Amino acid sequence: MKSLIKSALFLTVLIAGLTACKDRRTELITYDANVPVYMPFDEFRASFLKSAPTEISHPGKMYFKDGYLFVNEYGKGIHVIDNTDPSNPEKIAFYEILGNVDMAIKGNVLFADSYIDLLAIDISDVENPVEIDRIENVFPEIVPEGELWYPYAMVDKSQGVIIDWEVQKITEEVEKYNHGGWIYRGGMEFMMNADVAGPTWTGGSGTGGSMARFMLNEDYLYVIAVPTRLKTVDITTASAMAVVDSVDMPRNMETLFRLEDNLFVGTTTGMLIFDLVNPKKPVQISAYDHITACDPVVVDGQYAYVTLRSGNTCNNVQNLLEVIDISSIKNPYLVKSYPMFNPHGLGTDGDLLFVCDGAAGLKIYDKSNPLAIITSQVAHYPDFDTYDVIPMNGILMLVGTGGIYQYDYSDPENIVQISHITIKED
Repeated sequence: MKSLIKSALFLTVLIAGLTACKDRRTELITYDANVPVYMPFDEFRASFLKSAPTEISHPGKMYFKDGYLFVNEYGKGIHVIDNTDPSNPEKIAFYEILGNVDMAIKGNVLFADSYIDLLAIDISDVENPVEIDRIENVFPEIVPEGELWYPYAMVDKSQGVIIDWEVQKITEEVEKYNHGGWIYRGGMEFMMNADVAGPTWTGGSGTGGSMARFMLNEDYLYVIAVPTRLKTVDITTASAMAVVDSVDMPRNMETLFRLEDNLFVGTTTGMLIFDLVNPKKPVQISAYDHITACDPVVVDGQYAYVTLRSGNTCNNVQNLLEVIDISSIKNPYLVKSYPMFNPHGLGTDGDLLFVCDGAAGLKIYDKSNPLAIITSQVAHYPDFDTYDVIPMNGILMLVGTGGIYQYDYSDPENIVQISHITIKED
């Protein structure tokens, strides 16, 4: 009997000890978290629609092709604007594309991201677009942003595409000091940070802004799939797209710009230059390094122009315009650095350099002397917050927080605003 009691007592102590040990390792907690809102895959992949023109609310990237201006509505789709008369632009349609941030156009085909997928859309009839192909999971980590100050609940990707987040209370047993789930948060935020010829469509590609993460090269489309992965998509037959190359990068990419057989990649720590002699497989040939910063890049002949800005996820504290000599493509070097307020996108045309300097507005410089750009300011429009520009054939198309602006700069001594499409106030 005593032996039985001793055994029972030992077992009780052992269980209590194990329970106490478990209590020391885990705890029951309740906290607010971003909980994913899913859309079933079949519903998501049948969601592309065309609708009547609608108000612009949160404009993002722009693309210009054959007299039409395409403007991203952040996360929702693309506005189509007839811009054959830049002084009187007319909204004619809206393409509903869930999770859209970027685009490119070749011939009669619009290529656009939709959260995790890449779409090819026939726009031969620009007012009646037709989805002709879709590659699934090109952008595997793209999700909308949740509430900044809350952790993210665990994600089950088998349930569908994450289209939103809801802040909810979660109660769970977790390891001590390991509160909340995790998910990659680069998402759509990372995707944000890319010929006036009349209405007849041509076989060539259009023109995007400097913030572009899509870049065309004949029968290939280069896309930044995640910050460290560049993918090459064969678009020879738009109805049968195929990813043919995927390259992992040693640094986070920001923007893409192509000039002839070179691809210029703006990254958080500088600029990478790739050889496109074999367009199917870009090969890095050189790099230019600077402080950690978010930066678009544009190239014009001998020089590349890069803006670095503060106040973003790249943790930079400087705001600069850098001029880089690329006459030797394998050995780029800094020519001059100029202070800016908070520069974003930029563009060039001839001797003119257009800089979107954030809340400081639009600045236009004569860049004919790269050592004296800052003292050669042609014009300054300070009264609005600017994001990106497309200068072409004497017409500047600009997107900012106030909407879509256009300027006639055919006479640099007399630059004139000719139109403004306002945005809907929240």
